[in-house]
Amino acid sequence: MNLQLFITFIFCFLIALLITPFVSRLAKKIGAVDKPNKRKVHREAKPRLGGLAIYVAFIAGLLILPIDFHTKTYIFSSTAVIVITGVLDDIYELSAKQKLLGQFLSAFILIYGGFVIDYITIPYFGLVELQLMTIPLTLFWMIGLINAINLIDGLDGLAGGVSTIALSTILIMAIGKDQLLVIMLCVIVMGSTLGFLLFNFYPAKIFMGDTGSQLLGLLIAVISISGFFKSVTFLSLFVPIMILGVPFLDTAFAIIRRLVNKQKWSQPDKSHLHHRLLAVGFSHPKTVLLIYGISIFFSILAFAFSLSTLEESFFLFLLLLLTIELIAEFLGLMGQKKPLTHFIYGVLAPHKKKS
Repeated sequence: MNLQLFITFIFCFLIALLITPFVSRLAKKIGAVDKPNKRKVHREAKPRLGGLAIYVAFIAGLLILPIDFHTKTYIFSSTAVIVITGVLDDIYELSAKQKLLGQFLSAFILIYGGFVIDYITIPYFGLVELQLMTIPLTLFWMIGLINAINLIDGLDGLAGGVSTIALSTILIMAIGKDQLLVIMLCVIVMGSTLGFLLFNFYPAKIFMGDTGSQLLGLLIAVISISGFFKSVTFLSLFVPIMILGVPFLDTAFAIIRRLVNKQKWSQPDKSHLHHRLLAVGFSHPKTVLLIYGISIFFSILAFAFSLSTLEESFFLFLLLLLTIELIAEFLGLMGQKKPLTHFIYGVLAPHKKKS
């Protein structure tokens, strides 16, 4: 099985590697091009349908691995919906409501297929079935992850790299627990993403677009539900959140910022983490590498958290909170302002260009 997984990984990697140039030409032909504007970092038009190459490679891997027909059917159907939504958005720029409709439909297909968070185990209370909360909680998790990965897709190689780091961590944990389905899904998603990333690192030749970021968010949601939420304790619920600390924090700040500034939740801005790092003087590649480093640290912390006792988990959680504050302090100092309070203002306030 190990050999088969390795061969499948290489196969998906090569498929994505070979198909991406064709997808790039297709994107230019059909008008799926990301043009520069005041909110975006890049300064020249680039094709943005790269997620289609990831999807083709992923489906190829899904077909050759011994995953049961039921699972394949629902994953294929759900990802097809999210990819169609992404392709339409990359070409025509759909409204937030239209994108959300596609996200809900893809999530409901998976929920109907049994991919749900149905119970948790709470210390001193035992097994707690979620019952009526099963569907809302699962839906919240899937839609949240889709949009979290979508929101961090603002720099070359950022969303794909952060997703790969998260998947690598989940893969290591799944191997330890012998969760075969999670292992197989991680292998094909990682292979497909890395093949595409060779064209997406700075300076990118092609962007993954909403086709890719929404697909990766959905697949990570499926993988985490298949692993963490099937045989977990209450404390372990924090593990996938910690692994995906960067996109979750960025999404949380974005929501708070837009509420404070009385903006629509769907209104884009230029105050995400990567924007703030660029604003304080980091170059494009260094910003991406720094966020990779933060993601790796969160993943290591999550891995230690998964192996810890109840008492140890408490201290690791405090370390996580301290890390978040230190990042805030660091960015505040780099911006030559008072730490923390001014950083929070910078996160919440609309981005202002320097005169």
